[in-house]
Amino acid sequence: MPTASVNIEELRALIAGVLEIEPEEVTDEARFSDELDIDSLLMLEISTRVETALGVPENAVVISGATTLAELHAFLISKLVRGMPAQPVIRPRPLSDPAVRLFLLHHAGGSHLLYRGWAQHFPQDWELCLLEAPGRGQLQSLPLIDDCDRLVDYFHTTITPLLDRPYGFFGHSMGALIAYQLTRRLHHERAPLPNWLGVSAYGASRGEASADGPPHLMSDEELRGWLRNVGGSTPQLLDDDAIWRKFAPVFRNDFKLLDTWAPPRAPEPLPVPLSVFGGRRDKLIDEDRLLSWRAFTTHFRGLERYDGDHFYLTNHQQPLASAITAAMRSAAP
Repeated sequence: MPTASVNIEELRALIAGVLEIEPEEVTDEARFSDELDIDSLLMLEISTRVETALGVPENAVVISGATTLAELHAFLISKLVRGMPAQPVIRPRPLSDPAVRLFLLHHAGGSHLLYRGWAQHFPQDWELCLLEAPGRGQLQSLPLIDDCDRLVDYFHTTITPLLDRPYGFFGHSMGALIAYQLTRRLHHERAPLPNWLGVSAYGASRGEASADGPPHLMSDEELRGWLRNVGGSTPQLLDDDAIWRKFAPVFRNDFKLLDTWAPPRAPEPLPVPLSVFGGRRDKLIDEDRLLSWRAFTTHFRGLERYDGDHFYLTNHQQPLASAITAAMRSAAP
């Protein structure tokens, strides 16, 4: 376990080594995702080096949600020293009395890191809640869940105590399906519904199985080739055998969840305002599939498309946050 001797200068040097820059360029307040341009794969490498050099538990850096060196150092000292139980809800900016909660759900093969850095783009009195599926990040010790209903059960139990104020859901790809199913579950139980539901890069009319066959049944090389073709992951992950071995079981698990989900035959339209988002060059989901969500809500708020592929949102944080904020506010009762 780390101790109070974890030194910020050591952390600075380790991060600089990964980035191949001078340590003084890694200032205490330089944002990882902006000034230092650290993506999820670089963060994974930083995490591994910190674990090895400082005896930090596995994935501690990745799960911290820290956006600057100062935040990371504070996390390691004040949190991990005392030990921290795994949590499926990561709140980058915890508030004691938020005006709104926005729950963000990640894609297949992903984690809450998809939304790292998003909090800074939202109103200061909003609390972002990044939901982490089991088997990754700080929940790595928990078994993966490959069934949609069981994952909805898991998140439903997790978020119920947090639905005591206005809230919304935004899900990307697999996260869109889970957000929709969560909303259906809450509606069935006559629980407080979200003020707004945002779905991204996912079509409503059927499951997401590929024309090439269910991705979860593909061989490793077929799956890697399919992901390369559709833009379903970063080249670094797909090209590095060691990294791929670490993530392949998560991809296969999540694609099984998508491939085996049975869409409702005649779903009742949800009484929740619903907005759809997508990338103009997405090879997985075309405009017709995105517009199919119109039949699943009584308040369709339209489709917004951005330049990019299936992961268009990584390059459009600010405009997406503005669009989500505006949609939430206009949908408020």
